[in-house]
Amino acid sequence: MLLALALAGCSEAPPPADNGPVVAGEPLATRAVMIGTEGPSLPACSSISRVKAGGTDVYWAPGETRAVKAKLAGGEKVSLCEAAENDAWFGVVFAAPGTDPDMCGIGKSVPNAREYQGPCRWGWIRGGTVQLGA
Repeated sequence: MLLALALAGCSEAPPPADNGPVVAGEPLATRAVMIGTEGPSLPACSSISRVKAGGTDVYWAPGETRAVKAKLAGGEKVSLCEAAENDAWFGVVFAAPGTDPDMCGIGKSVPNAREYQGPCRWGWIRGGTVQLGA
């Protein structure tokens, strides 16, 4: 009974299963990736890039490295949507394994900048971990 009450008291829903952390640890901060920051006449995310050899970790927010949200292998495609901290971090959108990247919805324009809400995965990677425009 106490467990049910404790669980019912949680007001924040857990993240979707495909966005769950792959390494133990709770992030202290999260920041959604913004799309449409280049304006309504350009795609929501303006650059398709490839992860460099060796792969990269995806984090919940720029500078938040305590919990890894996902891992991307070298050569995987990501859409760069936002830059932070003088390009030290990039907000990216990427398809989950087995998902068509065209379903992410970031190749078309959006009327106003907004947080990316899916259906694909999103997160933050360190600058220098992708080959821009590849």
